[in-house]
Amino acid sequence: MLSVLILTLNEEINLPRCLESLKWSDDLVVFDSFSTDRTVEIAKAAGARVVQRKFDNWAAHQNWAVQNIQFKHPWVYYSDADEVVTPELRDEILAVVARQPAEVVFRVRFKNMFMGKWIRWSSLYPTWVTRLFRPEKIRWEREANPVPIVDGATGFLQEHFLHYSFNKGMAAWLEKHNAYSSHEARESLKSLEQGKLSMGGLFSTNAPERRRALKELSFRLPCRPALRFLYMYLLRLGFLDGTPGYHYCRLLAFYEYMIVLKMKEIRRRQLGLPL
Repeated sequence: MLSVLILTLNEEINLPRCLESLKWSDDLVVFDSFSTDRTVEIAKAAGARVVQRKFDNWAAHQNWAVQNIQFKHPWVYYSDADEVVTPELRDEILAVVARQPAEVVFRVRFKNMFMGKWIRWSSLYPTWVTRLFRPEKIRWEREANPVPIVDGATGFLQEHFLHYSFNKGMAAWLEKHNAYSSHEARESLKSLEQGKLSMGGLFSTNAPERRRALKELSFRLPCRPALRFLYMYLLRLGFLDGTPGYHYCRLLAFYEYMIVLKMKEIRRRQLGLPL
């Protein structure tokens, strides 16, 4: 058996389905950022433990969780409230933990759902994210889209979880990415100031390393929003996802535009210039 860690902030819409997909664990921990809706009530009704901490940034929040929460089991599966673990992934997770693997973390792919379908081409599939880990062997860096730093070997699971990032509505998605873009703007400027760009990483066979290198490169490119749309919609074949793919790629381009504008805002404020 293993423990489950779920991060929440006002997730009364998503949490019931997430918890239902994870009810096979006897140690559900909802790590809540002082929700003002029914999130805590729903979590407790499902038998989950609730731990609360004010959110500051993703890396600090997740690091606090693995360093301070007393989990019942050595292995932890991490989930956002808008994610659903499929029965196939559940069975694979349990089988992996039961064999006591040499690896200390495992990465998982996911299917991003939008407008009632899996947007395979528009969502950079396959994207591998860290979800199953030994808490004493991992920490995270970066304010937004944190990067895991692992003390040990990494494995890969073959099944998927489902990601319903739009389930709370378009307004909620825009609000969340408005906050993300502020963190990304600061990280982008930090990267530019440090001058760190690994050209070798662009050709790495390690997918997470290659994605980090592409992100670092994107900080230095002109017309980032337009390039993001062209890359996702044409080069990554987002048009094969039909109408949902078109709208999703436009949203990603808008997200890049918010980051670019906030970078300009930060720079102008540092120089004492008006906005």
